[in-house]
Amino acid sequence: MARKFDSGEGAMTRVKRGKFITLEGGEGAGKSTQIRHILAHLTAVGITALATREPGGTPHAEALREVLLSGRAKNLGPAAEAMLFSAARIDHIENLIEPALRERKWVVCDRFSDSTRAYQGAMGNLDARFMQALEQVTLGALYPDLTIILDIDPRLGLARAAQRRGQGEGADRFEGEALAFHKALREAFRDIAEREPLRCVLIDAAQGEAKVAAQIIKVIDERLFDARLRARAEALIHDSRPAQ
Repeated sequence: MARKFDSGEGAMTRVKRGKFITLEGGEGAGKSTQIRHILAHLTAVGITALATREPGGTPHAEALREVLLSGRAKNLGPAAEAMLFSAARIDHIENLIEPALRERKWVVCDRFSDSTRAYQGAMGNLDARFMQALEQVTLGALYPDLTIILDIDPRLGLARAAQRRGQGEGADRFEGEALAFHKALREAFRDIAEREPLRCVLIDAAQGEAKVAAQIIKVIDERLFDARLRARAEALIHDSRPAQ
């Protein structure tokens, strides 16, 4: 089902909505770990925030996640995969993301439309016009306020992904792709960051967890916080410093 585009009135009401942050990157970049740090920071300054993921986030979208990550849709081709991801995204937006934003909650999402651009669009060599049309129908007027792209050498990322899997658990549909796929995927995400610098920030995910978290939080404070929230954030940083 096509999503409705906002009228002028809808665009004005969005001023009072919550903020929408997405994290993107290759396998093993640490998105889930960093989302926990982001939520802790937002909560500390008094922001009501929730974490979600794609594909998934709602019961119907989670059912599609199982199909997509199991690889059962791979033989249908990248265009069909992109459409299945978009179907899950429409349900996710309409039943979780948009209601939360209207309630002035902040939403932090592990993957969003940029992953479809990179995985199915760039890696599947899909026509740019097809991808643009699919994205318009899926997103309507909803785009992230900020996208953090975690950049990592695919060898390191895949090693991390293997470590986090349970014993006897195999790689999912995308983790199991060849190294050349993951190298090209990294370049696709870098290209997105370069083309959309007002929305996207590229961060070196090979650094230590705390260093990556500090850089992400700094970007959020600078780009999304008003003066009142920045003052709270600065006070928290000051209070957390050890006494001299």
